[in-house]
Amino acid sequence: MFKVFVGYDSRETIAYHVLCHSILEKASLPVTFFPLKKAMLQAHFERPDHPLSSTEFSFSRFLTPYLSEYEGWSVFMDCDMLMTVDIAELVALADERYAVMVVQHDYVPKSETKFFEQTQSKYQCKNWSSVMLFNNEKCKALTPEVVNNESGLFLHQFKWLKENDIGELPSEWNFLVSEYEKPAAVPKLIHYTLGGPYISGYEDCDYSDLWFKARDRMTYASRDL
Repeated sequence: MFKVFVGYDSRETIAYHVLCHSILEKASLPVTFFPLKKAMLQAHFERPDHPLSSTEFSFSRFLTPYLSEYEGWSVFMDCDMLMTVDIAELVALADERYAVMVVQHDYVPKSETKFFEQTQSKYQCKNWSSVMLFNNEKCKALTPEVVNNESGLFLHQFKWLKENDIGELPSEWNFLVSEYEKPAAVPKLIHYTLGGPYISGYEDCDYSDLWFKARDRMTYASRDL
């Protein structure tokens, strides 16, 4: 049973459900979804909101290894994403040499703001933590105390690890819409990082058609199998 932790933001409920559905549609292995909803984490997460946090799960994402009881592999994903392939392909990339595996983006955001007119923070390792494949046993440094008290840069820049403990995922596993040029092949995990198609003003972004089709399939019901 592969554990999938998805950031849950009360302003983007539809995003959470469409992402989970896009995973379920193609999954060839059993998966369990864990929404990182703030109200559900009160026993473990007491960190106050930060004025620059763009989502309700900006920091709680780092509880993934702890909530996995530091066992096996788990993945964390932002909710504003869409998976286009079998998640088994991602699981197959898990490499025991590493504590965590991420797409190691090397870019500076083009805009100063993003969805809901929020400030676009710029820092080294930007967006690395939006998809994290955790080797949980090697991430015991991420205790609730650390997640609740360490700085944002300490967490998001992976200063809780040695550099050689961080493995690299192919860029197609966290493609940043509107930040990168649209490739010939559809990415395996599409990230609507500036704003999802469900937000006014972003309805026509790259791959918005795939998101709307996934949403429609999620809400479809028929008596015929």
